[in-house]
Amino acid sequence: MVAEDFESVLKGKYPAKAHAKRTVELLPSKPSEGLIYLEATHTKLQEDNDSPEHFRQRRYFFYLTGCNIADSYYTYDIKTQKSTLFIPAIDPDDVIWSGLPLTAEDAAKKYDVDEVKYSDEVNDVLSSFASANASATVYAIENQIDASVKIDVFKSKNLKEVKKAIEEARVIKDEYEIAMIRKANQISGWAHKAVTKRAKTAKNESELQAAFMEVCIANNAKEMAYHPIMAAGRAAATLHYVDNSQPFGDKLNLLIDAGAEWENYASDITRTFPLNGKFTPDSRALYDVVLRMQEETTAMIKANVHWDDIHLHAHKVAVDGLIKIGILKGDPQAILEARTSAAFFPHGLGHYLGLDTHDVGGNPNSKDKDIMFRYLRLRNKIPAGSVVTVEPGLYFCEFIIKPFLEDEKHKQFIDESVLNRFWDVGGVRIEDNVLVTENGSENLTDAIKAADEIEALFK
Repeated sequence: MVAEDFESVLKGKYPAKAHAKRTVELLPSKPSEGLIYLEATHTKLQEDNDSPEHFRQRRYFFYLTGCNIADSYYTYDIKTQKSTLFIPAIDPDDVIWSGLPLTAEDAAKKYDVDEVKYSDEVNDVLSSFASANASATVYAIENQIDASVKIDVFKSKNLKEVKKAIEEARVIKDEYEIAMIRKANQISGWAHKAVTKRAKTAKNESELQAAFMEVCIANNAKEMAYHPIMAAGRAAATLHYVDNSQPFGDKLNLLIDAGAEWENYASDITRTFPLNGKFTPDSRALYDVVLRMQEETTAMIKANVHWDDIHLHAHKVAVDGLIKIGILKGDPQAILEARTSAAFFPHGLGHYLGLDTHDVGGNPNSKDKDIMFRYLRLRNKIPAGSVVTVEPGLYFCEFIIKPFLEDEKHKQFIDESVLNRFWDVGGVRIEDNVLVTENGSENLTDAIKAADEIEALFK
């Protein structure tokens, strides 16, 4: 297994130099010289307020530096492979408010770069490099260059290639990156279990969000990879539900989609469980179909399989399961070809995961005329070393399903009398984070999902 002992791996440095080298190899123009120039997120005050906006490091900058310091800069000499990190200088007036920041000496020990300077030196370094290398190109990211930086000292600027190269490089994770995703998954798994236990006494969605975040923060995963979803009852049919404040009352199930970050690397985990500790027969029947969708599609994962094919199989399992439940009726192939199953499974099976929850490199096509594939965030052959989410779901959203019931093409396949039993179920989604290997996959998520095991937590 890759990075199975992730705590030992994480004792080393984030492999920034290897990432820079890989990025250069992926630049379309294949330069033998030039300079990569990147900037960190800049501190910005809230509007009409003297407090800064919440800091989130630019992922392109972090990928080449491993540095989480705002207002920093970075250069990489393509010819010599020398990397230089520029961090803010110590401001004595600021120390009283914020404490002593990292020094250049300490940063040189912490980060995988060749040299650390202070940010007030960046223009001198750029000018010196441009003067000594008159024909060299600077590779930077458009709209991510501060007005104070003298990038115009270069006669040749390329503001397109480096961003695309980093996006391509980020698809395949190295051991250290896998270790960070494993760490994020471990903590998030603990938090998911805490939510299930808290549900025994909780009265509303807010209590469960608090239970999740308490475990994450207590284990130093203070940033969420995305806004947690705590959707009870019919709210589970809203894919990106954000309210998280409603009372439970007599609602059946809770869908929790929540994951913490570890040093900017995301986890993305979804579980569905009965709020009273026992699935109803209809909820359990639907849960078993979704679990089968996930198990069969996960078994298909290996290097160079096209994600479209795996997604299509999820729909085949969904059609088969919904026919057995009685919600769908008719010929399975005809139902599949009509795309009627998209009424219940409207989103993609998964996406790349890494420095972003919906990570780069997926090649989505939102203009696809086929509704079964329009919302997929991943449309590629999946390479070994990539990490994907596998998150099938079945939902009962009136705004999506009712137009299908009014369409002659689809309503012939839907048994409305059976369907009406399921509105209160809301929806079921099960999601794990999976590492693609040459001959299969490794599941990085260990949060329990067997229905019997979930019910056992309530006893």
